[in-house]
Amino acid sequence: MAEWLYEAGIGEARAALFAHGRIVAARIERDGGALRIGQVFRARLVERVSAGLVRVEAAEGAAVLDRVPPGLPLGAMLTVAVVREAIPEPGRVKLARVTPSDAPPAPAPDLLATCHASGLGVRMLRPHEPDALEAAGWSEVIDEALTGEMAFAGGALRMAPTPAMTLFDVDGPGDPARLAVAAAGAVAGAIVRHDVGGSIGIDFPTLAGKAARQAVAAAIDDALPLPFERTAVNGFGFLQIVRPRPRASLPELLRADPVATAALAMLRGAEREPPPIRSPRRVDAGVAAWLAARPALLDELARRAGGRIDFVP
Repeated sequence: MAEWLYEAGIGEARAALFAHGRIVAARIERDGGALRIGQVFRARLVERVSAGLVRVEAAEGAAVLDRVPPGLPLGAMLTVAVVREAIPEPGRVKLARVTPSDAPPAPAPDLLATCHASGLGVRMLRPHEPDALEAAGWSEVIDEALTGEMAFAGGALRMAPTPAMTLFDVDGPGDPARLAVAAAGAVAGAIVRHDVGGSIGIDFPTLAGKAARQAVAAAIDDALPLPFERTAVNGFGFLQIVRPRPRASLPELLRADPVATAALAMLRGAEREPPPIRSPRRVDAGVAAWLAARPALLDELARRAGGRIDFVP
């Protein structure tokens, strides 16, 4: 039976959909004032950034509006709803996208509410209990997101997010047709597990014959839940998928700020360690500086651990 494993961590919330003995979907929601899907707020039109796109600003943050109501001038106020969260990209952040809304201003549902809204059971995890998230394979999923490397029966995948699309490269020995069909299921699982949306390119082995290429496309259709659109597998073994992209994928989130990712993982480990408390702890200089700049997180760790833990470079 499928259920969500939910953990209200220090600095971030974590959730994993556990089914068939493994994590089939992983989500992380970091603390902070970022605009979230479903949030409704009042904003001001401040700048035309391109044809049909206008930048809006509010206390909640900046975003781009893709449908400006007719006759509404720059400087005017309107109510908008978030339809895509900000996406981190190398060297910049792609602003959140909003659309006009008639709904009253309201905060977005948080990760826990989203888990409950799925209709599946939610198991709340606590740091003094056995680590059910880790037992389910959490570290392996995080490692996949950070390295892009993942194995499947008969081969391996390499996942590489880019500003244009997320790419999957298939590698392995043996018959190319069998490898490609097995890889199709593995890629579909990785897409769901890591919440990958937008344009996705898959580089399968070159396949001889239309029937072999159709079998791979059919395997994608069977394994990947709707909604999505795809091309056929071309003569070079390449297939493209387009899925909704409401937020950054797990790899994009974790790789956007490697220091934050390492620091939050360290806090997770520290709050789960049994007594006696070990302090100070030597960590990477960047991690130490990141934590020192966020004393509220260290205070929360002290509350949960039952004593102060200092991190020094």
